[in-house]
Amino acid sequence: MKPIIYKLIFSAWLLISTVTISSCSSEAPLSPLETDATILAFGDSLTYGTGTSRDKAYPAALEKLTGIKVINAGIPGEISASGLKRLPSLLREHQPALVIICHGGNDILRHMSLSKTHDNIQNMITLAQASHAQVILIGVPEFGIFLESASLYPALAEENRIPIENEVLGDILGKNTLKSDQIHPNTQGYQVLAGRIASLLKDAGAIK
Repeated sequence: MKPIIYKLIFSAWLLISTVTISSCSSEAPLSPLETDATILAFGDSLTYGTGTSRDKAYPAALEKLTGIKVINAGIPGEISASGLKRLPSLLREHQPALVIICHGGNDILRHMSLSKTHDNIQNMITLAQASHAQVILIGVPEFGIFLESASLYPALAEENRIPIENEVLGDILGKNTLKSDQIHPNTQGYQVLAGRIASLLKDAGAIK
C-alpha cells in the first residue's frame, strides 16, 4: 500500500506545483505607485488623442481616474524607430515611475517590418526599465477584419514579464459608437481605454 500512497502524494504534489508555476508565470505584478509618482504615456496618435481633444485623450482620463500625474507623450504619425530616439530625453525629463507603451500602429499601417517594430519596442522597454520605471504595454491591432493585436505585443509582454492590455483597442475600434474613424477612438472610446488601463494597473497592484 505504501508505494501506492507515496505515488498518489507525489502526483498530487506535482499537480499543485504545476498549477502554481503556471499561475505565477502568467502574472506580471507591479509595485504600488506613490501618490506623487509620474506616469509617462508614450506613443503615437492613439496616445496623443487624435479623434478628440487633448484634455479628453486617454492620458488625461487616466489621470482623473487614478489621481496620479500622467504625461501625454504621444506624437501622431510617429513610427517606432522615431519613438525610440525620442524616449530617452523624456525619461530624463520626467523620471516616470511607470511608462505605458502604446506604439507601433504606424509601422503596421505602413506595412513596415514587424520584426524591426518588435526590436524597437523591446528597446523602449529596456530603456524605461533601465531608468527604474515599470512598464505596461497596450497591444495595437492589425487593422483588418478581426482587429486582433499584432502578435509582437503579447510576445513582448511574455518575454519581459510585463502587464499588457491586449484587447481594448480592438474592442473599441470594433464599435462605431466608440471610434472617430477607422483607426482612432472618439472621446467615449478614449474613456474606455483609460478605464481598462486603470483596471490593469489595479489588478497588477500598481494602484488601489
